[in-house]
Amino acid sequence: MKTIYLILLTGLFQLGACAQQENSTDRAISTALAGDDPLPDEVVKELNDQELGDTIVKTEEEWRQELTTEEFFVLRQEGTERAFENEFDANKRRGVYVCAACGNPMFTSDTKFDSGTGWPSFYAPISEKRVKEVDDRALGMVRTEVECARCGSHIGHVFPDGPKPTGLRYCLNSIALDFEER
Repeated sequence: MKTIYLILLTGLFQLGACAQQENSTDRAISTALAGDDPLPDEVVKELNDQELGDTIVKTEEEWRQELTTEEFFVLRQEGTERAFENEFDANKRRGVYVCAACGNPMFTSDTKFDSGTGWPSFYAPISEKRVKEVDDRALGMVRTEVECARCGSHIGHVFPDGPKPTGLRYCLNSIALDFEER
């Protein structure tokens, strides 16, 4: 019961943080984190063209043995880490964000922006084939969950209040990601 209560509180906190943010499009454009030179075009093209690889299928027990308790909670049980207390929200280094469970490259620093929500946010994945979007009807509402297309791990959610050019905000859990500096 305590776990369910914590999950509900975490979800409500995330919703509150998202609802309280000012116009995220204007904020994102004025506080973009891509202040450094963007990744070279050939790197982004290579990531776009790269094959996804075989789908990874493991039992939950196998995942439990490979992941830390916190990683398992977020990646496999669709939990959420605390806002503003995570590794990549303020990360300004150039590079690629990959799935912490399987290494699938999903987002680049070029599409990262400061949404003000306390979680790392991006306006687009490297390629649509890298992420999977599914309806999430938990907590009595409908949201769009973002999963790794290779291993099915929960990465975060996507909302329609992001900056141009997509208008999307992929609000992700740092613990669900690893970062490869480029």
